[in-house]
Amino acid sequence: MNPFRRVISFTTLPILLAFCQIQETPKPVVSSPVPANPPPIVFDEKPVWADEFDYTGLPDAKRWAYDVGGHGWGNNELEFYTKDRTENARVEGGNLIIEARKETFEHRSYTSARLVTKGKGDWTYGRYEIRAKLPRGRGTWPAIWMLASQSNYGIQFWPDNGEIDIMEHVGFDPGRIHANVHTKAFNHAIKTNKGNSRVVPDAQEVFHTYRVDWTPAEMKFFIDDTEYFTFQNSGRGWAEWPYDKPFHLLLNIAVGGNWGGQQGVDDTVFPQQMLVDYVRVYGLKK
Repeated sequence: MNPFRRVISFTTLPILLAFCQIQETPKPVVSSPVPANPPPIVFDEKPVWADEFDYTGLPDAKRWAYDVGGHGWGNNELEFYTKDRTENARVEGGNLIIEARKETFEHRSYTSARLVTKGKGDWTYGRYEIRAKLPRGRGTWPAIWMLASQSNYGIQFWPDNGEIDIMEHVGFDPGRIHANVHTKAFNHAIKTNKGNSRVVPDAQEVFHTYRVDWTPAEMKFFIDDTEYFTFQNSGRGWAEWPYDKPFHLLLNIAVGGNWGGQQGVDDTVFPQQMLVDYVRVYGLKK
């Protein structure tokens, strides 16, 4: 997604230009250099932050906040994202359930939830591991992704400060999982975004583990411990690599939109759920 969106993938994803957050003055054009001789990458054995969803009710307010609204999120999405509404986000049976529903709410025709850790979980580098089962149906657009927690670079929040898409899926292309990064130099709006996809035929029937290992030198994306996309720090500055500042996690299901709605929305499939077994964040061992 994108600051207001859940970024697009290879094809065509959201254009956040209308919702870009403009700064009064440009930010410095520097970012951390690539380590000349990087040490071996080792992550902490125990999570520095996690939610195992071993409780019942609304998502833990100490860990999760909500993005709320129905303005399209820069992607012409159709849903209204609600807050503290168990119909759209709840924990039961050991899973977080994010549910997209066909219903009229705040002048929109669908509801859903977009959970964020901003201000409750913000990290630079680390291993991010989420075990989830995806919704099905034309028009659904679930995502597990990350955005910068502050604006540090450029004059537009997105794409200048980056986006990390750990998992995106569109219902009209069942089972194809996408990983992408979006920066000022590499993003879908100018058709330069970097990413890859992999077909997981049963992604909507069973749980799979979606992961990114983020270090100062690169990001590696995995499904069930199988790596399928790597994005390296070129060392050419923040326009290509703004990934040396804190980011936070987002979990959501969008409905329709520039990418998810390319082949329309099948109203007969709703309600649809994304089930999340756990979210675990491991620090980069120093």
